[in-house]
Amino acid sequence: MQAMILSVCRQGDKIILPRNVHRSAINALILCGAVPVYVNPSMNQELGIALGMSIKDIETAIIKNPDAKAVFVNNPTYYGICSDLRTITKLAHSHGIKVLVDEAHGTHFYFGKNLPVSAMAAGADMASVSMHKSGGSLTQSSFLLSGKGINKNAVRQFINLTQTTSASYLLLSSLDLSRKRLALEGEVIFDKVGKMAQYAREEINYINGFYAYANEIVNGDTVFDFDKTKLTVNTLGVGLAGIEAYDILRDEYDIQIEFGDIGNILAYISVGDSYKDIERLVGALSEIARRYRRGKSGMMRHEYINPQIVLPPQQAFYADKEPLPIQQSVGRICGEFIMSYPPGIPILAPGELITSEIAEYIEYAKDKGCFLTGTEDLDVIYIRVLCD
Repeated sequence: MQAMILSVCRQGDKIILPRNVHRSAINALILCGAVPVYVNPSMNQELGIALGMSIKDIETAIIKNPDAKAVFVNNPTYYGICSDLRTITKLAHSHGIKVLVDEAHGTHFYFGKNLPVSAMAAGADMASVSMHKSGGSLTQSSFLLSGKGINKNAVRQFINLTQTTSASYLLLSSLDLSRKRLALEGEVIFDKVGKMAQYAREEINYINGFYAYANEIVNGDTVFDFDKTKLTVNTLGVGLAGIEAYDILRDEYDIQIEFGDIGNILAYISVGDSYKDIERLVGALSEIARRYRRGKSGMMRHEYINPQIVLPPQQAFYADKEPLPIQQSVGRICGEFIMSYPPGIPILAPGELITSEIAEYIEYAKDKGCFLTGTEDLDVIYIRVLCD
């Protein structure tokens, strides 16, 4: 991700991107000094999740910032939301702007059938693809794909800046083995995964209070398509935060799912799973709904809060800072990251104003048991802010 952004953006260059990016994208801005032009994603108020990028919002950002070097797109998001990549790419290219795609959760788009379009098929210039997520290679192994308009030798130089000189041949071999298997059997594999996910959704939606969503939330714009292999379940109807349901599944039912946030859980289904595993999950959720159901009063819904940008990330990250208790930091400029991990989308990033809404959200996430990281203080009691 960092090599991809560094190969296109220099100090002071503008890059148009959604604010609900993975921290690695903002890390790249800290390294190269590029200036973010954020397109705030719209929200699904019922589910409390950020959606994809609106074509209208991207067009407005391009018109206001015709000197931008790139448009950066999350596709798909952790929740399975896909933007209209073909139209975004056509729009950006018509203005001489590159299109970069965080395709961490979209490896299977290249090998399955009847799935959302892949970044390369949509004409994007580069895509960072985490083969180790849905592709089956070893953790830490990924691909950086590039299109015809990219100088691959120049990109290789930036890769050399960001990766180890002690390459792991285990990781490289796992990439090749996984790629070969998916090239030969990918359609069958991901057809099975998609059918298991759909079966799970149908069964879960019989449980009063849980809602496993899919193509019905597609609206042709901010949800242009949906990754049907994703099993994302909203938990608010049971009166549980997603992280609470996640903890119960792990601690009481020995079921380890991908993550839980304020209002949703995500189960990552793969070729290694079976219908028996799905039945175990559905049965556990049915029991959880019966045993733990409670009122929804006092529950937060939103996973994303629109930030107020005061300074570029690089300038804020390297500025003089001091630690303050989170509640006393309201009104100050943040000098570090704070995020729930996974999915690793910053609640606050360097250069953003700390508001009372954000401080309240952080305390709520801590109270619910979310794993917060990014701050120098490992207990996340203090946050470093820019000195006045």
